[in-house]
Amino acid sequence: MTRLKLTSTVLGTPDPRGLADFYQKLLGWPIGTDEPDWVTLRPEDGGAGLSFQTETEHTPPVWPAGRADQQMQLHLDIEVDDLAAAVELATAAGAKVADFQPQDDVRVCLDPAGHPFCLWTRG
Repeated sequence: MTRLKLTSTVLGTPDPRGLADFYQKLLGWPIGTDEPDWVTLRPEDGGAGLSFQTETEHTPPVWPAGRADQQMQLHLDIEVDDLAAAVELATAAGAKVADFQPQDDVRVCLDPAGHPFCLWTRG
């Protein structure tokens, strides 16, 4: 049987290194590959990481999206122990808290390139 292994989720951005720096501050993962158009972060436990590629025509999605808006293609879910502290860390690193928040134990944030991600805690 052929083995398949997810190694990374790739986010498009006009600034791969800048977005990698943001997620490095948020997750604490080391930078792996560091090229002008391609930067990777990998957790030290060898799990799937994040990669960032140049997309000069990147259009950030709208959250929540309306019918004619740029749709979100994916979002990241990041489990945290302390929701308020995690939101503070994320905003200090450059995230924005989304205006619309659908759940009390989740905070939807937007990274510097506009990709939504959720900070959440087990209730």
